[in-house]
Amino acid sequence: MSSFRKALKSQQKNHKERSQPGFRNHLGHLEKKKDYKLRADDYSKKRITLTALRKKAQDKNPDEFYFKMISSQLKDGEHVSNKVKGAEETTTEEERKLMRTKDLRYVELKRVSEAKKIERLKSELHLLEADSKQKNKHTFFMDSKKAVASFDLAVHLDTAPELVDRVFNRPTLRTLESKSIQGAVTSRSIKMLARQRKSQYKVLSQRIDREKKLFVIGQKIQTRKDLHDKNKKVRVSKETANSAAIYKFEAKRKR
Repeated sequence: MSSFRKALKSQQKNHKERSQPGFRNHLGHLEKKKDYKLRADDYSKKRITLTALRKKAQDKNPDEFYFKMISSQLKDGEHVSNKVKGAEETTTEEERKLMRTKDLRYVELKRVSEAKKIERLKSELHLLEADSKQKNKHTFFMDSKKAVASFDLAVHLDTAPELVDRVFNRPTLRTLESKSIQGAVTSRSIKMLARQRKSQYKVLSQRIDREKKLFVIGQKIQTRKDLHDKNKKVRVSKETANSAAIYKFEAKRKR
């Protein structure tokens, strides 16, 4: 039992390494064991790498030849390829169409994802006004001019004066008295909610623009994919930033 008590970490003293003495501050930071460990590991790693490279150089066949010797050269200690300008990789029509198909599927996947997020945001916001101001007018009819002069909107709607400008979630005084949210409805909380709602509408607008751009990109990829066909075609309109090019293809009967 005594040996177990001695092994408890709670009863052991924390080992603290000494700092640099004051009269040796001009020599800089005093190296600790963790610093030495990093330096030793780095030195060991470099030594192993140099040994492997030295062995590889010794075992190299001086008569060995490979085509990179004539298609690249050494510049500033790095091998740079001497590829001829204008030379393109030889790919078939089927391979190019397959590449376009993969790109189109990826863009369509991202567009569908954005569309689902847009629908989710719309269902949460219910397309309410971000600044809590009503676009349409609400007209009240009075019997006399005296009633118009003494008209009070908060009294007529039976709500708090701070909630008059809201076009949604405008509870009556009776509801505020019966619920526990009476102390929480303040002008500060209303402004904070309006600010959060405005931020959500900004995110919604950005996602709608992104979904439109992805739709245009998908159309452009599909157009370039169709151009690989050997059918005769005539360009009707040029490609723009917001729309893909329109081509009229010759009608061809399929067997």
